[in-house]
Amino acid sequence: MNKSRLRKYRLIFKLITTLVGIVLLSIIGIYTISFILGPPPLMNEENTIYYNNSNEVIGEERSAENRYWVDLNDMSPHIINATLIVEDQHFKEHNGFDYKRIIGAIFRNVTSGTLKEGASTLTQQLARNLYLSHEKTWDRKIKEAFYTVRLEMYYSKGEILEGYLNSIYYGHGSYGIEAASNYFFDKSSKDLDVAEAAMLAGIPKGPTYYSPLNDKENAEQRQEQILQLMLTNNMISPDEYQNAKTTTLAYSKTKKEDNDSIGPYFQDAVLKEAAKILELDTEEIRSGGFEIYTTLDSEMQIGLEDSVSKTIDQASEMQIGALAMDPKTGAIKAMVGGRDYSESPFNRAVNARRMAGSTFKPFLYYAALENGYTPSTMLMSKPTAFELEDGEVYRPSNFNDYYAYEPISLAQALALSDNIYAVKTNLYLTPKKLVNTARRFGLSGELPEVPSLALGSASVSLEEMVTGYGMIANGGHEINSYTIERIINRDGKTIYEKDNNLGDLVLDPKQTFILADLMTGVFDRQLDGYASVTGAPIANQLSRVYAGKSGSTKSDSWMIGFSPQLVAGVWGGYDDNRVMEVVAESGYPKKVWASFMEKAHEGLPEKSFEVPNGVVGVAIDPQTGNLATPYCKVSRVMYFEKGSEPKQYCTDHFPHDMKPKEEDSNDGPFKRIFDSLFGT
Repeated sequence: MNKSRLRKYRLIFKLITTLVGIVLLSIIGIYTISFILGPPPLMNEENTIYYNNSNEVIGEERSAENRYWVDLNDMSPHIINATLIVEDQHFKEHNGFDYKRIIGAIFRNVTSGTLKEGASTLTQQLARNLYLSHEKTWDRKIKEAFYTVRLEMYYSKGEILEGYLNSIYYGHGSYGIEAASNYFFDKSSKDLDVAEAAMLAGIPKGPTYYSPLNDKENAEQRQEQILQLMLTNNMISPDEYQNAKTTTLAYSKTKKEDNDSIGPYFQDAVLKEAAKILELDTEEIRSGGFEIYTTLDSEMQIGLEDSVSKTIDQASEMQIGALAMDPKTGAIKAMVGGRDYSESPFNRAVNARRMAGSTFKPFLYYAALENGYTPSTMLMSKPTAFELEDGEVYRPSNFNDYYAYEPISLAQALALSDNIYAVKTNLYLTPKKLVNTARRFGLSGELPEVPSLALGSASVSLEEMVTGYGMIANGGHEINSYTIERIINRDGKTIYEKDNNLGDLVLDPKQTFILADLMTGVFDRQLDGYASVTGAPIANQLSRVYAGKSGSTKSDSWMIGFSPQLVAGVWGGYDDNRVMEVVAESGYPKKVWASFMEKAHEGLPEKSFEVPNGVVGVAIDPQTGNLATPYCKVSRVMYFEKGSEPKQYCTDHFPHDMKPKEEDSNDGPFKRIFDSLFGT
């Protein structure tokens, strides 16, 4: 053997010896430190707690109701066997670590560059559940190793197994086998039969996916796998296997969730957002001992719930979704997802997608303002048949078939919600341009490029719509709705904090302001025309200036609006999309919105929308869209990008003997006289 090869082998031997030495020293260190630290407690009930924006507790997992400690001898042997065979077959032989599985998992994690593959023994799971978070980090895994050694060092296998079965999470707020047995089967864990035990043993791996109350098919497949393992390992006889396999399990009636905490729909949204942020299962969030600081304003939440309960007839079966948001940040301040959380936890403010109706029109008119329209742009309002490119004829109609039968301005078209004006504008701009504009407002769902999109034929969520209106309220900055400001783990470490920097400016501030001002016209009776403004039913309830838009379809009723401080939206309808035949029901969202907004703004200073540079306000006659004169019965200040404001004065309301000839009314000497008499 030559010297170079010998040196090579010696170097390899030294490296191997060094690595082995490091491993041995690490193991000795772990065991020494674990011995010094002593036995950790086998009971540790840390619950995830939710706080509002004033750092007050609004909800938490209540362990006293859903955790029951029972001795191992008081549990059915079937649940013990089923748990061991599916979670840790070598539990009684190892010292806390299954090295063969660990080496395999390390190899797979290294090759994939992740920490997704696990090889946790039952003792490691107990250590994690009692003392640590569920974050997939190397730091957590090192701490887990220390706790595992301490558990194995100071407790017997029976004590560790007892601790595990009394602390593991089975979903639905149930910690430990006794709580789970009571919840699912209304019996003590000592009375569980083989089929019931195999079903429950399969849940902890993923309570969201393997609970028979969430996904019966997944749960039964896992139960079958566990029964097969029990049979193969002689834990049950073939007869017991067949009986358990064919047994139809009878679950106790689903219990109502605790509804004493504030904003149950909001808390569900927080849970899902936290799971997304931390990349954990929702059940891991529930049992992770986190402190989650949210955006909820408790007074606003109570006010919103109060507005809903006092407005809607208790006998009505109509559902509701409502959401309030800070337009500058996207922080959700209040949320109602339905009439009764205990009867239906489905969140209609976030998860339901319904046809938007005329609440979609502000997106259309923003596009129009960007493409040459002004508040005074006049279009004919009368029944119109639109011949489309494919040869089809589209005949939209106005509410109750009311029309002006003369040209009306954009300001009045928005206030009265004229459908003919909207469809004409959409076809002029093209539906594709409307879709692109709606995307800029944050709408992500399917938006068909059709003429009826101008009338809200697309299905959207209330959360999306409120967010879009929030961008109008904040001057055109992008926002994303959220419920969580900060998350702290059980060690007191802040692991997430929301960045509240102002979003990118994605809309033209001048056109956004002009649109916001136009939307205040919904509540301004000066814009009454062939019909009343759509906000007329609630206008007398409003003590300050708001901007907004209502909308309706046969099955939906909407009201969305804002001030510079707050944007809120309310949807009402039936879950099965049936037609709203009771007239009062279609008016509920407007009433809920008005009541809530007034209550939410009590004590707040009255703010106006800031007029950006390059925008001018002039007095306009709404009927003609021209500059108003003292002879006009109605005059409203409207805003225009500088240079686009009307130059002509209204002559329709002059006394008959003062009316100039049409060709002279705004030219030559008459123009100069008008400017000197009525100019501002």
